[in-house]
Amino acid sequence: MHYNMKTLLEQMRITEMEIGARKRLLEFDDQDVAALLRCRDHIERRLDDIVETFYGIQTSNPDIASLIGDSDTLERLETAQRRYIMDLFSGAYDLEYTNNRLRIGLVHKRIGVEPKFYLSAVYLLHRLLVQNLNDTMESGLELQRALLALDKLIYFDVTLVFETYILSLVSEIEAVKNRTEEYARALEETVAMRNGQLRTDALTGLTTRRYLNEALQRTVKAAQRRSEPVSLIFVDVDDFKGLNDRRGHAYGDRVLTELGKVLLETARGEDTCVRYGGDEFCVLLANSTEEQAEAAYCQRIRRLLAERLPEVSISMGVVQTGPDHFEDADALLKSADRRMYLNKSASKDVAAG
Repeated sequence: MHYNMKTLLEQMRITEMEIGARKRLLEFDDQDVAALLRCRDHIERRLDDIVETFYGIQTSNPDIASLIGDSDTLERLETAQRRYIMDLFSGAYDLEYTNNRLRIGLVHKRIGVEPKFYLSAVYLLHRLLVQNLNDTMESGLELQRALLALDKLIYFDVTLVFETYILSLVSEIEAVKNRTEEYARALEETVAMRNGQLRTDALTGLTTRRYLNEALQRTVKAAQRRSEPVSLIFVDVDDFKGLNDRRGHAYGDRVLTELGKVLLETARGEDTCVRYGGDEFCVLLANSTEEQAEAAYCQRIRRLLAERLPEVSISMGVVQTGPDHFEDADALLKSADRRMYLNKSASKDVAAG
């Protein structure tokens, strides 16, 4: 058996046993085979007329004519139709015959023959065959048996063809589903990457301002449930514009990068370090009082930064909310920002004095 035929039959799970079962469902037996064989000569003598009439009627339909296309295609179809008609009366309705019917369904689906056109063609061919048998055979039991056998075989063939239509359609649906899933995965990856880019500051690696409010709300809600304090440190680089002007923007970027590293090294895993914008940063401390933030965090931040960039100074403001009364996220931010500017002003006054 040819490999392609074997593969197609396997795809449809059709075996000799299955073919036998299908024939039994249609009550197609050896008497039907014999009845069709006795008609073979009658059909063969008028084969060309049948095919010519068939395609004459088919091509009169503009939709079908456009599917057929040119004369070369029509000639190939006529040859294939002659072969099919003779197969109907061959007496051999085995695996090879079944595979040829399956291929018809696949080819029709591939070239865009809709089921309605296929069924109309089957109806037309059946009508022409019946007409020719009526014209060439004597009426009686033998003719009745032949016409009944032909009906059964046509149903057998149509079932196979439609199963390949369905198989092809299911394959297309699976392909579309796979493409859709691939697109969805790619989109999810793109969104995740984009969200990651939006969430993470490219220069410092800290969380961006866009997600600070979300982190504040999450941390404050958790603190409310546990009756714990939350502290927020607002950090600003002193005279950052002057540093940029004197040392250049590359140095300014280095200052921001080093400060980001210091904040990350100082913070715990449950804390959130944020580049708020420009030269402003925030550190959100879970379960920490203002005094703890000043002693454990602010002092260490100043010390580590001084070791790395001794010429750079920063101003910080620390505020606490909870455990008894909790401010909302916006109010907490504004309080920390205000405290930072008060401390910056105080430092300037001290320096001026």
